[in-house]
This record gives sequence, C-alpha cells and structure tokens, in this order.
Amino acid sequence: MIGLGEAADMLGVHYMTAYRYVRTGRLPAVKVAGQWRVEPADVDRLLRPEPAAGVRAPRRAWARSRILDRLLAGDEVGAWHVVEAALASGAEPAEVHLELLVPALRAVGERWEAGSIDVGDEHRASVVARRVIGRLGPRFNRPGRKRGVVVLGAVAGERHEIPGAIVADQLRGAGFEVVDLGADTPAASFVAAARQLQAAAVLVSVTGSGHEPAVAETVAALRAGHRRALLVGGAAVPDERAALGLGSDRWTGSDARQVVAAVEDVLGGRGGD
Repeated sequence: MIGLGEAADMLGVHYMTAYRYVRTGRLPAVKVAGQWRVEPADVDRLLRPEPAAGVRAPRRAWARSRILDRLLAGDEVGAWHVVEAALASGAEPAEVHLELLVPALRAVGERWEAGSIDVGDEHRASVVARRVIGRLGPRFNRPGRKRGVVVLGAVAGERHEIPGAIVADQLRGAGFEVVDLGADTPAASFVAAARQLQAAAVLVSVTGSGHEPAVAETVAALRAGHRRALLVGGAAVPDERAALGLGSDRWTGSDARQVVAAVEDVLGGRGGD
C-alpha cells in the first residue's frame, strides 16, 4: 500500500483533492497508524476512463460499503460526501434512499442483532442517517398542484422513525403533500391530524413486534365515522394477509416505492380532489 500523498502524485492532483476522493468513496483507503493508505490498483482504476453511461453497479456497491462505514463511525460529513458523490454521478434522490441508505441501515440492524456491534453503535448510525435524510429531503419537493394530503406516523410505542421519513420523502417526490407525525404517535394525534388536514390517506407505520394493541387502537380511532384511505405497513407487516388482519385497506409492500404505488392505487381518482 502507498500513502495518500503518493496516491495524489500518481493521480496528478493536490493532496486535499485525493483526500476528498477518499471521503466521498471514489478512492478506497484505510487508516494505518493514523495515516491513510491506498492500494495502487485502486489508484489505477481511478485513472481509467469513466465507464459507459448506465454502468453503475460497481460504483453503487462501493458507495453502499462506504456509507455503511461512515454511519457506523458517526461521521455525518463523510456520509454526506458519499451522498453528494452519488448525486453527482447521476443518482436520483430516491435511489440514494433505496439503494444506499436503506441497505446500509439494514446492514446496521443485522450487525446489531448478530452482536457484532452494540446499541450505541446502532444509535450513532441512526442519528447520522436521520441527519443525512433531513438534508436530502428538500430535493424531493415537486412544484405544482399536490395530489392530496397524506398523514403518516409510527404507532404509540414504536420508536423507529427513519422508515416513515423515507416514505414521506418518496411520497413528496410523487407529488403528495405529506405530514409526518414521526415516531411514537398516539391514536388521538393521528385522528386530529387527519381531520384538521382533511387527509386523503393515513399511513400507520409499525416496524417492531409487540405493537398490535396500539395498531388496533389507532385503526379503530381512524375508522370511526370517517371514510379515508388507511394503510398499515412496515417491517412488522410482511404480507397482504397480515396487513388486512390489522385493518389496512391493502398491503403496502416491502419498500418505499411500493408504498407510493399502494397509496396511488387506493386513492385512485381521489388523489387530486
């Protein structure tokens, strides 16, 4: 391996430019005794001509690995650099969510369940992810007439807010006005928001197990005397049978794109009324 200064010389760039390549994931590097070290073969790859348009898989695979590292390190600046590099290379904000952040967060959860990281590591990664999602959020705003108001939130006792934030952005990108109530939302708050905003649809999120009573209370409160689309989804709702059993109009699917499709489908012609 070689030092970052030598790599910069090989690339014909300033040291700080090479350092930016490392921070954005363009140039793989590891720290050895406090110094960045680089494989010469990775420098050679960076010197080669860019691949043809549409050949993104290797870049995305590296970006996923890099953003996972930055999340676990609690490095918001480094994680945002990876996002910026992905956007600059042609990725859409929705792709950053679904192809970079979601797989990285899933990997964090798997490592925590396996015991290879502790709860502090998981919380640190989640905080950075929330901040990155917040910075990316305005890029989903779409001008023009909105297709209807969608209220969403996680049921009382459910502390996972990131899935809802990602879905909210995807819905905004599809032209909906979205009000995200966040995590641990009481049933009464769902009802109040839906009434006040005249919501066309309400999305109730549940990620972990053991929240069935809270889901039942929320669904019953929202159904009482009102006709609006109601969808219950999240990691704790694995299929259509489970969704219908919880009182959902239909299953929202397993990712944010499918949630958007489910909202569009259940609203039908009412979305822009």
